[in-house]
Amino acid sequence: MLIIIDEREIVTSGYTSRFGSEGVASAGFYPLEFKEWVTAAADSDLGAIEAFLLGDCRDRQLYPKMIKERTRAPVIAMNEAPSLEQTLELFAAGVDDVVRKPIHVREILARVGAIRRRSEHDQICATVGDLRFFFDGRDPQLRGEELPLPRRERRILEYLVKNRGRRVSKAQIFNSIYGIFDEHVEENVVESHISKLRKKLRRSLGYDPINSVRYLGYRLDEPIGGH
Repeated sequence: MLIIIDEREIVTSGYTSRFGSEGVASAGFYPLEFKEWVTAAADSDLGAIEAFLLGDCRDRQLYPKMIKERTRAPVIAMNEAPSLEQTLELFAAGVDDVVRKPIHVREILARVGAIRRRSEHDQICATVGDLRFFFDGRDPQLRGEELPLPRRERRILEYLVKNRGRRVSKAQIFNSIYGIFDEHVEENVVESHISKLRKKLRRSLGYDPINSVRYLGYRLDEPIGGH
């Protein structure tokens, strides 16, 4: 999930719409609302945030420190016009990257992924058995052939791959895929997506790599034996 901070509603709504078209959850904040939220938000909610996009705000250089005190998620500042002085001030304030608008949301996602890989040693792709996964929006590959998946199922699978070997709850998956502010989607939708995903993987692989335990959650297992 991404958070967009800007004084203009047309900017925040525009980006949330474009991220939504890519299957990525996001939410927009007015600056004053964001200050209240980020200081009081639960750690579990902040843990679901992949990055913060900092747009036009008064005293913008104060926001990176405010964010970094609560989370390690990247902060990307978006500038309206080129300005070396402004860019240097933003980097000095603690942002991880500065981009100039207009910028495509896919480029933003790619930059977020690059920053996280540098700071957390994340991989751009991962291999589990015969499956190869990518974290840049591409569909996974099965034995070199593309395995097309709907956006939500692909995002859930990517989340399980990033946490492979570790069990994650339905709530964690929901927050990662739908965001922590979506009140119009029931958490149980995760079960429906995972059920469809498991059927496709079972049909393609001949076995089900997603281990589920009631009340404990889901885990992507490495293939064993003849798998």
